[in-house]
Amino acid sequence: MNDDHRVTRRQVGDAEARHANRRWWDADADAYQAEHGSFLGDVDFVWCPEGLREADARLLGDVAGRRVLEIGCGAASCSRWLATEGARPVALDLSAGMLRHAAQASARSGVRVPLTQADALALPFGDEVFDIACTAFGAVPFVEDSAALMREAHRVLRPGGRWVFSVTHPMRWIFLDDPGEGGLVAVHSYFDTAPYVEQDEHGVATYVEQHRTLGDRVRELVSAGFRLMDLVEPEWPEGHEGIWGQWSPLRGRLFPGTAIFVAEKPAG
Repeated sequence: MNDDHRVTRRQVGDAEARHANRRWWDADADAYQAEHGSFLGDVDFVWCPEGLREADARLLGDVAGRRVLEIGCGAASCSRWLATEGARPVALDLSAGMLRHAAQASARSGVRVPLTQADALALPFGDEVFDIACTAFGAVPFVEDSAALMREAHRVLRPGGRWVFSVTHPMRWIFLDDPGEGGLVAVHSYFDTAPYVEQDEHGVATYVEQHRTLGDRVRELVSAGFRLMDLVEPEWPEGHEGIWGQWSPLRGRLFPGTAIFVAEKPAG
């Protein structure tokens, strides 16, 4: 996505990707929260840099009394908001650094939720124990076998349960990771699903983010047993002048930056 030799697109195995991303998020947790914490809030459910909130979108449906699993929770602001809505959430993340911030935010806000450190590809829960599973940009883009993650989400959900996740809109991978005019020029093939990789001087991955097409995501969901209910592509709202990485008003007003998949495990 830029010309630095330490940034490339190449295949990365599951073990290398898992190790790289766990170390990255542990090391970057402080900087990430310093930059984005005020936007995300301590007790709020923000789906994406466009600022779409679950309080307005209600993509999860009625959460009161429901057991909810947040996969890739980061600092767990979404789970704390869910708790204030009467849900019974569990917040899960691979990164100890992010969970440390989750614990600190719980102490600040007074809203405490169970925190679990675990791998999204091996959820430490029994079958059919949650009513809802969700994640806002967590886990899904960072695992090599995202189809397996879909199967895990399906496994832990009760029949009729809902699985909702947001990711970078797949078409964004066509462009450079640039919020300015340079990010308006198509340079990559949409169909090239080699991951974005940052690596050290020895060629060892230090950060890995996976690309899947819209069709890939639909096939993953259907193969896992889900029924796709909606695909939400939030528009850039008027008056929102913030920049978050490659998200910006310039790009956001021209093409989508986020895709939110709303799926259901059939009841019968």
